[in-house]
Amino acid sequence: MSVLLRRPLNHRLRALPIGFQSIHHRGLATHYSLTTTGIAHHPAGANAHGTVQLLEDIPNAHLPHTRQGLPAFTLSRARGFLPRDDPLIKLPPAFEALNSLLERMTLVQPDGSPGLLAKGTFGQAVIAELCTSAVFEEIIKSIEEAISNNDQLLLSALFRDYSFLTSAYLLEPVDLHYKQTGEYCTGRDILPAPIAVPFKKLADALGHFPYMEYASSYALQNFARINPNRQITYDNLRLIRGFQNRDKSSSESGFILVHVDMVAHSGRLITSIEQALGAVASGDRASFNDALDQMYQAYQAINASMHTMWGHSKPADYLKFRSFIFGTGPDKRLNKMFPNGVWYEGVSEEPLYFRGESGANDSMIPVGDNLLEITACLPKNEFTAILRDFRTYRPKTQRDYVESVEARATAYEVKKFAESDPTSLALYILNVDQIREFRDRHWKFTKSYILEHTTYGIATGGSPIATYLPSNLTTVLNVLGGAYKLLGNRTKIDLPDSYLQAIEECRAKVGPQIIALEREVAGIVARQTATETSPTQSKIKSLLDGYTGDEKPLQRGRVGCDGVG
Repeated sequence: MSVLLRRPLNHRLRALPIGFQSIHHRGLATHYSLTTTGIAHHPAGANAHGTVQLLEDIPNAHLPHTRQGLPAFTLSRARGFLPRDDPLIKLPPAFEALNSLLERMTLVQPDGSPGLLAKGTFGQAVIAELCTSAVFEEIIKSIEEAISNNDQLLLSALFRDYSFLTSAYLLEPVDLHYKQTGEYCTGRDILPAPIAVPFKKLADALGHFPYMEYASSYALQNFARINPNRQITYDNLRLIRGFQNRDKSSSESGFILVHVDMVAHSGRLITSIEQALGAVASGDRASFNDALDQMYQAYQAINASMHTMWGHSKPADYLKFRSFIFGTGPDKRLNKMFPNGVWYEGVSEEPLYFRGESGANDSMIPVGDNLLEITACLPKNEFTAILRDFRTYRPKTQRDYVESVEARATAYEVKKFAESDPTSLALYILNVDQIREFRDRHWKFTKSYILEHTTYGIATGGSPIATYLPSNLTTVLNVLGGAYKLLGNRTKIDLPDSYLQAIEECRAKVGPQIIALEREVAGIVARQTATETSPTQSKIKSLLDGYTGDEKPLQRGRVGCDGVG
């Protein structure tokens, strides 16, 4: 059986013969951005407003030496927010111990037998196989060599794998207890140095937080093409890593690969956004309208892909692997799984808090929010603060690009330009409606995949699950309402009949949806409040109750809800 680690009262961080930076900010990874004078180097904290980081515009990007050093998530017109090249699948021999653990950990193994996480022995195996001096030294040496060579694909693959390793190690007790009792518990609050030190080095090299993220770990760095010569589409994809079962038929596989399929349409989105910004800057109305039309079609494709989630990932299965994508933050008040944070041995003398993996960290909707100036309409409240914080949990290139679009859209007054012409305004409305559809479906997913199966009120990313998404959806509905008032009943709109019909259908939805959403959220919050205040309910039950200073072994109970004993 695995052992639930607890930080002893007299715990001291083990000193290691390696230098470490403070972990309270992202590492200073180098990335490339296109400026008016060509390629410029920026540290991860630099302001890149106004720069456009597109692969097609970088000189000599096709040359192997240049390409190897470009960030894995260098944006492009061809692949959008997907990594510039498919993720690395096979790790070098120096990382065989890591690879073996990740292969054997899945709840369900390829032959149907229970894996290490299902048996509750993953933590024990990590300590025995990865936390030895010989393995640790070889791994550190190999990572430092990859950093020296600026091998972005290898560094990115290693970051992905250490993300899975870290989350599985810290959250194994949480998942075991949930499947035994239906309640979450505290996780391990010490990340051993042989995991923490390499992970921090990789995070610094890439400019990430040392924790699992949506793009750089769980989803967009976690797919392989079945046929390398075919396009990136759902039917041609498989998982590299997973917690539940990497088989294509598993709900976790469907959950992740649908996201990849959605983002595969983002190249067209970026292309249209750049065209729109250029058109406003030059006052080219025809080009602007064409760009909004292309953007509308891109969002239609993204939403159509998103809708397939219902068939590829079963709502009842989501909680079978959800435990492993929770974070250690945002703070002890909101995340009782880690009331004292997590100590990264050999890295920080203070406990650390990070948000968990969340699809809310995707860039496709935020970049649309910014171009259409929806972001400027967000209320100044805790939900908007959370939204802004979510946007820090993505690759540096994506962060800079999304911020760049916001800065340029504000400077060029894109919304005002759209409002000054009836056809432009109609196309603006159609795009805002696509964002409404996306957010509405995300809310429907939340209700079907989560709220119908648990009363735990905090999402994996640390946001209040019953109110965060509806708040953002309400803002979009309000923007739509304002745009419709300006549009009125204008007839001089040069668009196909199908577009005009979509505009009128959306017009009829806005008011009723706002009212229905308010009532729905009020009911959900009332039920959650009643459950949380019930003396017979405990949303977080600590496995450390009665702790006397000795390590407390985990006890396996009845068969878990996914049928794995």
